[in-house]
Amino acid sequence: MIDPLTQFVTFTTIIATAVMAASASIQGVRHTLDLFGATLIGVATAVGGGTLRDLLLGRTPVFWIEDLSYLATAVPVAVAMYFVATRLPSGNGRRLRLLMQLDAIGLALFTLVGVRVALDMSTHPAIAVVIGCITGIVGGIIRDVLCNVTPSVLKEDLYATVSLIGGGIYVLSAPIIGETLSFALCFVLMLIARLILIKQLIAAEE
Repeated sequence: MIDPLTQFVTFTTIIATAVMAASASIQGVRHTLDLFGATLIGVATAVGGGTLRDLLLGRTPVFWIEDLSYLATAVPVAVAMYFVATRLPSGNGRRLRLLMQLDAIGLALFTLVGVRVALDMSTHPAIAVVIGCITGIVGGIIRDVLCNVTPSVLKEDLYATVSLIGGGIYVLSAPIIGETLSFALCFVLMLIARLILIKQLIAAEE
């Protein structure tokens, strides 16, 4: 029988994979890539953080090689979002806003999944928080670098900071209030924090 927590982590990872693939495909459209290019970036973004996490933790084969569900999610989502994004009017910030909102969801989900995976391997809680941050931010870095954009983590928008704080709260709160409630709480906190920062960033640019 599969452990319920393992099932939850797997389901959450698939959702995060879909969200990050979608955000990367939008970025590809914003930078005039074709369907193949946007899809390739979508897949690389979706699995990049988790791949580095698994390599650092010695979990091989890495998650998307061991379970094809992740590629089966990333590819069609990236393709579908490519066509959606090409139909969104350009020049009014709608694509960028949608990209950043999806990225906020992916950052929160992948951070918490990364922390949980690290803890399951008996990693020290402090290291687990760092692994969670790596899992959360690396996909976005790959996406932006491939599109020749300065990664958000290198800008003054607290991208990695939100991830580290959210992961830290999860590690501290999970033993007290339980895994599920702690996961939900930290996800909401990170998402709200990122959405507020995104709103401020977009307002400053307008």
